[in-house]
Amino acid sequence: MNKEIIICLFIVFFIIFISVITEKYSDYTIDTLNSTLNGFKYYLLNENINDDEIKNKINEIMKMWKDKYEILSYYIEHDELEKVETELTELSSSLDTKQYEDGVGNIDRCIFILNHIKNKYIFELKNIF
Repeated sequence: MNKEIIICLFIVFFIIFISVITEKYSDYTIDTLNSTLNGFKYYLLNENINDDEIKNKINEIMKMWKDKYEILSYYIEHDELEKVETELTELSSSLDTKQYEDGVGNIDRCIFILNHIKNKYIFELKNIF
C-alpha cells in the first residue's frame, strides 16, 4: 500500500513538473512572437516602408514560427497552431501585394490567437478539471 502511494505521488509531481516546464516554454515563445509581431506592425504603420526590409522581416518571422511550431506541436492542439500559421501566411500574401493595412489586421489577429493559446493552456485548477 505504501509503495503504491509513493508511485502515485511521483506520477502526480512529474505531471505537474512537465506542465510547468511546457507552460514556461509556451509563455516565452508566445511573448517572443508577440513582441516581434508588434515591432513589425509598427514598422508597417510607418510611412517609410522598404519592400526589401519587409521581405526580410516576414521571412525571419516565418522561420521563427516554423522552429517554434515543431516543439509546440508536441503538446498544443494542432488546430490552434494552424490558426496562427494561417494568419502568418495571409500576412505574407498581403505584404506581397502591398496591402499593408490588411497586413496589420493579420498581425492583430495572429497576436490575439497567440494570446488565446497562452491563456488556454495556463496551468490552473479550472483547466485541470
